[in-house]
Amino acid sequence: MPDKAQPNACNKPVRKPSWLKMSLQNTPQYAEVSSLVKQHNLNNICSSGKCPNITQCWNNRVATFMIGGDTCSRACKFCATNSGKPSPLDQNEPIKIARSVKIMKLKHAVVTAVTRDDLADGGAQHWVNTIKAMQQEAPDTTIEVLIPDFNGVKRLLEMIVDAQPHIIGHNIETVERITPLARSRATYRGSLEVLRVLADLGADTKSGLMVGLGETSEEVIQTLRDLYSVGVRRATIGQYLQPTTKHLEVAEYITPDEFDRYAKEATEIGFTHIFSAPLVRSSYMAEL
Repeated sequence: MPDKAQPNACNKPVRKPSWLKMSLQNTPQYAEVSSLVKQHNLNNICSSGKCPNITQCWNNRVATFMIGGDTCSRACKFCATNSGKPSPLDQNEPIKIARSVKIMKLKHAVVTAVTRDDLADGGAQHWVNTIKAMQQEAPDTTIEVLIPDFNGVKRLLEMIVDAQPHIIGHNIETVERITPLARSRATYRGSLEVLRVLADLGADTKSGLMVGLGETSEEVIQTLRDLYSVGVRRATIGQYLQPTTKHLEVAEYITPDEFDRYAKEATEIGFTHIFSAPLVRSSYMAEL
């Protein structure tokens, strides 16, 4: 497959293909979860982030929450999250999240967060408090966390592992060549090392990859091999979608057939769980 265009190589927008359109189905399960969210004013990024998979996930009693505020201390060029000086942590947030999980009767809950380089521990203790609160309030719910790199500090990664969530994810985001263009501080090799430490500590480790930023198929497959080599056994691959005109442009919309090929390659490499499709996101069908 020939090399694809570099991100922002031209100003001509790439038209969205038909396979990126998804119709929402208002099933009884979805309606119940949606009613609970509105009734109790529950904060989750499924609805606030307008996730295209919200119907499918809520039908399966899966939802994703974001902790640590709404402002990230980093400014990655693919991410729509606000960047700047974050506000102090809400010390009541862990119990709020835990009670949301309980009220929504979730089978599986995913927790992510903004990066908090402004905090001495990167917010690690806040993560632990949230995991522990969820375990106490909703003991039958499986917990997945999608963590930042904590600047690679092993002691902070150990805190997360010791809290015993069921799955610990950290996204590689993109291939090595494009990482400096897309990420403001995190590095490709640094993220691999974070994942290696997590796996060595016994965590069930997961990572996510965006495509459509100008990478080649060979680079995607090499990234999968790199992830597998450090102990990652769960992975997601999804289409990058430009949040605003200030973010990196989409270089190409990857076809469903190509996503299927990536899934086949990942299975042959040895991944036990792989979701690869245009609308897949990090927490997609996370409970499976």
